[in-house]
Amino acid sequence: EKFGPYQDAMVHGSDDLYHSMLSTSLNIGLLDPLELCQRAEEEYREGRAPLNSVEGFIRQIIGWREYVRGFYWHQMPGLAEANELNANRPLPEFFWTGETDMRCLSDCIRTTREDAHAHHIQRLMVLGNFCLIAGIDPKAVQDWYLAVYADAFEWVELPNVSGMVLYADGGRLATKPYAASGNYINKMSDYCGKCRYKVSQKTGDGACPFNPLYWHFMDANRARLESNHRIGRIFATWDRMGEAKQGEYLASAEKFLDSLVPAREGWARN
Repeated sequence: EKFGPYQDAMVHGSDDLYHSMLSTSLNIGLLDPLELCQRAEEEYREGRAPLNSVEGFIRQIIGWREYVRGFYWHQMPGLAEANELNANRPLPEFFWTGETDMRCLSDCIRTTREDAHAHHIQRLMVLGNFCLIAGIDPKAVQDWYLAVYADAFEWVELPNVSGMVLYADGGRLATKPYAASGNYINKMSDYCGKCRYKVSQKTGDGACPFNPLYWHFMDANRARLESNHRIGRIFATWDRMGEAKQGEYLASAEKFLDSLVPAREGWARN
């Protein structure tokens, strides 16, 4: 009954947090998606589950999972090679080891390594958001998601990563790139309070890396994104900062990106 209110929340140590953990059984064919949705509807009609939780659950299956499957078959094979934003940075090694001082990423990678699972906001707005604003190569990100999650099959993984996570398809699946600074993660989780980086600090060595990376991403992709009606107005905020402040953001982002260690070849890690 708490899925609706908390489906987008992230809490350290609560890896499942009211999520059903049914996606693997669904994707390998052990469960029928229609039967699941009908059962959830029955729970609502019998007064055993609130509307927002049931609606969210059914929407994730019919409104998204089934849509993504159709999108995959409609867009392939070209979708696998899409790279609209020309992202080409290697996947960092810490995606395999979890050894990073960014607490949000470390925690999401930990649960991924331990359980072969992370819920949708961890995948999209922490792991995926980092890959988006850091300009990580889509093929490397796709391979990682496909390797680490038990529910990952190409028909569901590829559209979500290419379209929803990385905007590599140029907006065929999602109407905007889901880029966010550390402020979003702080609002939706308890990760930031004990992180080495300060989410309130925008630039410099102690700043949350998501903050300068966000503006670095927006600046680098301005020509493609400024006409997007959902995010285009953010560039007015960027312009009001002035060259000095902009330079601080860009320099902080470049310094952080230069510090990233590329992943070693192969998928096996201790």
